[in-house]
Amino acid sequence: MTQDVPDAPEVEHKRPQSVLFACSMNAVRSPMAEALAKQYFGRDIYFASAGVRAGELDGFAVSAMEELGIDISKHKPHTFEDLEDSSFDVIISLSPEAHHRALEFTRTMAVDVIYWPTIDPTAVQGTRENVLDAYRNVREGLSKKIKDFLDWRPMGRL
Repeated sequence: MTQDVPDAPEVEHKRPQSVLFACSMNAVRSPMAEALAKQYFGRDIYFASAGVRAGELDGFAVSAMEELGIDISKHKPHTFEDLEDSSFDVIISLSPEAHHRALEFTRTMAVDVIYWPTIDPTAVQGTRENVLDAYRNVREGLSKKIKDFLDWRPMGRL
């Protein structure tokens, strides 16, 4: 005699409600990630970005994002200390320096810290097009990781 065993409940993928992207200077990678995430998820999730140090917004980052119709030209780089709210569900660090700072920042908090090693496109030299390609590669890599991590699907698809 066989007995019917109910199926195990499906584990629901629970999205975080707030995500901080962290980088060395909050001038290239982290503002790009923040803007991409906001583009995909709107106000469903709170996104912010910060740096270990405040830098100056990078013109190539602005150009790379403009290609997607995303304007980051008004972004003001800031540090962890400048954050108005430090309650995040997840901190995603994009550089080794930011990862160490995020771990230090959260040592007394219940926050997941995830490291996404992301190449610094400011180190690329050459023609304007070569440099811009490096920024595009960073943008596309971040886009894919954000979509995969947060299980993004465009409207109209099931």
